[in-house]
Amino acid sequence: MTHPKIRKTAGLALLAALLGPPLVAYAQVPRGETAGSAPTNETARAEPRPAALLPTTYYREAASYGTKRETVPPAYVRNAAKIATPYVKDLLKDYSWLDIGLDFRTRYELREDDYRRSVAKTDHPFLLRTRAYLGIHDILDPFRFVVELEDARRENGDFPKDNRDFNEVEPIQMYGELFFKDLLPPDPRGNKRPLSLRGGRMWFEKLDRRLIANNAWRNTTNTFQGLHLNIGEDANDWQFELIAAQPLDRLLFEFDEVVGKQWFYAAIGHWRRWSDVVTIEPYYLQLNQKKTEGRNRREIHAPGLRVYGPIGKTRFDYDTNFVYETGRDNGQDVNAFGSASEVGYIFDHASKPRLSVFYGYASGDEDPGDDDNERFDRFFGFARPWSASDYFIWENFHAPKVRFEITPLKELRIDTGLGGYWLASKKDRWANANLRDPEGKSGSFIGYEFDIRARYPLTSFVDGTVGYSHFEPGGFTEKVGRDNPSDFLYVEVSLNVFPKL
Repeated sequence: MTHPKIRKTAGLALLAALLGPPLVAYAQVPRGETAGSAPTNETARAEPRPAALLPTTYYREAASYGTKRETVPPAYVRNAAKIATPYVKDLLKDYSWLDIGLDFRTRYELREDDYRRSVAKTDHPFLLRTRAYLGIHDILDPFRFVVELEDARRENGDFPKDNRDFNEVEPIQMYGELFFKDLLPPDPRGNKRPLSLRGGRMWFEKLDRRLIANNAWRNTTNTFQGLHLNIGEDANDWQFELIAAQPLDRLLFEFDEVVGKQWFYAAIGHWRRWSDVVTIEPYYLQLNQKKTEGRNRREIHAPGLRVYGPIGKTRFDYDTNFVYETGRDNGQDVNAFGSASEVGYIFDHASKPRLSVFYGYASGDEDPGDDDNERFDRFFGFARPWSASDYFIWENFHAPKVRFEITPLKELRIDTGLGGYWLASKKDRWANANLRDPEGKSGSFIGYEFDIRARYPLTSFVDGTVGYSHFEPGGFTEKVGRDNPSDFLYVEVSLNVFPKL
């Protein structure tokens, strides 16, 4: 039988989480336990959990494949006071206000008959990327600033340089920030709710990364110039973000410039009060492009909703995102829709195997000659992992996939998947391959893809990745003139100059 004192403590914690700080002031919390601590699945059991194990954050990471956002600051960045490198750690041990990072990534690719190229041939490129980061915080509060440089190059490739792989030394982040720690009241669990305003050049990773991502797999980075207002942070029960920025055009040998008269706006909400069951992320995006030389007038509005979380006390999880697009595109009315849904199951085993089923959809333009444009626009989202070969973006397809992930040895992560692709509109394009049948007589089955990847930290400095994917063309692809299977093998090594303590 549960002890009355335990039941009382659990009940007060539950009410504190639901009703907020006013209740905490009246709660009599036993010594050694935290006022306002959230209830967990363990709360109602006879044995109480130690206070140190009670959650202090509302944030819960989605289990869905490929949706984990890059951290801020990025994962390769270290706090100067927590660097493990000999001599350096003694030199910088008192510099807790400084974040630094230096990261090198080299990827060798063997591409056999790459569908992104107009000519089917074998290519052996080396993709080289260097990133350096410096951030100042706390010591000058409320003022903070960040500078992040990137140098992206491709060597040994048989195709002309393009801005997917090539962008010489470029500041991908360079912004000032006003950061107020205590301007707003804390949340019910005692987490501070900061308010920050950033201005300058920056990249973004938002929602499930399908509409706003820095595209870290690609050699070059999506960057913007503008403002980002953030109320709250991941740990809070709610958070709200506003973005008003101009996308930057990635120039091969010169500093990037803003895309002429184009603006991107975003309003993103996060509700995490019930994150043990569901995290709710409503959002609104807008892309506004005035007519310029070489660019059409476009104004696309995209309200959407993402929800994810565990399914009760089972080992199932879910993640789903629905977005509708409306507006005007070069004189046509926009009426497009996209969705992405995944259900997974994590088996009760030490290797944490997870099996998932996924379905993605994006509408295509049914009749390019009429007054309506139904082609879905992916804004600034990723291409991979729609396709491990980087052959697809979120546009004009049905894309079911089954995936299996496992950690058979400590820190060795393996994942594999099998997916198929069908055109949503037979008359519209397969964008990345630049293939199309305007009459829609070639069918809709583009093909299927198998992929497998293994990731392992070779040392505290070096991470290694090996991957392979095979694409087999379907009836549509063969009828429009590309009937060759395609293979993609890659070996990637990342070197972080500063390991953690």
